Amino acid sequence: MSAPTHTRPHPATTGGVGTRLPWWALALPTLAFITLLVLILNPSDAHAAGGDPAITHLLERVQQLVGG
Repeated sequence: MSAPTHTRPHPATTGGVGTRLPWWALALPTLAFITLLVLILNPSDAHAAGGDPAITHLLERVQQLVGG
């Protein structure tokens, strides 16, 4: 003998609150990505506390290739 199943006449909704992202959920990661990209393309603005010269040369080479 099977138990009767109860179905809802309308699908359950949460009022649309959980389906939309707030504006900052997309803006903040985009801003972080752009900031990191700018720092990579212009490493002189990063003000690193001394680093390996090989990494500096690599970043300069990437900047030359990307920037033209």
